[in-house]
Amino acid sequence: MLLLQGKTVIVSGVGAGLGHQVAATVVRDGGNAVLGARTEANLAKAAAEIDPAGVHTAYLPTDITDEAQCDALVALARQRFGGVDAVVHVAAWDSYFGGLEDADFGTWQQIIDVNLLGTLRMTRACLPALKANGGAVVIIGTQSAVAAPNEVQQAAYAASKGALTSAMYSMARELGPHRIRVNTVLPGWMWGPPVQAFVTFSAHSEGVPEAEVHARLADRMALPDLATDGDVADAAAFLASDRARAITGQSLLVNAGELMR
Repeated sequence: MLLLQGKTVIVSGVGAGLGHQVAATVVRDGGNAVLGARTEANLAKAAAEIDPAGVHTAYLPTDITDEAQCDALVALARQRFGGVDAVVHVAAWDSYFGGLEDADFGTWQQIIDVNLLGTLRMTRACLPALKANGGAVVIIGTQSAVAAPNEVQQAAYAASKGALTSAMYSMARELGPHRIRVNTVLPGWMWGPPVQAFVTFSAHSEGVPEAEVHARLADRMALPDLATDGDVADAAAFLASDRARAITGQSLLVNAGELMR
């Protein structure tokens, strides 16, 4: 039997990167993927690429800062596929850079509203459906939530994801009696569109080949190359599946061994 055979998984933040890969992995592993993101054109494109026949996907434009839109995405999953077995939270605001001294706290508040409170809103919207048969909540966090970041300074992003990782422990304890598991996947440098863009930008700025920048990143890893967004999606799919039935309240680093704990 496939890993997610017959399971229905809500995936938030489906665009061109990790969210797309997670949704594709759900369908590959036998599940139904219900896609949420703010931009309908991106959702339609992803659904057509992942599931051309439209049998195992459904989508709805969803802003996770809006409680009613979160409820509507869950309602779509229940109407189309009969329930919700798992939710994978990919949606995040990760494009703001900088530290504390020059921080725009208005922007910080918006980032927290998306990354922390938005994830909690979406989780709460899923609870009635998840309580019916048990299930899983999988949060995509970041390695920088548990370790000092390297040269890319994203203090607001790290703070919001760190708070979310802490909230995960409380949710795992609260929801465990309902057979709902809550875990976090913590990627490090992950080869996918954002890191590809970083490598291209850095190479151009430094006047060096992209391969040199990529090699510098890879040299930090215990394994000989960076993890990919597919590796992170595979970890999320496992935690969403029944094969992880005894795993809850855990943070799984997927980082090719850059940080070990």
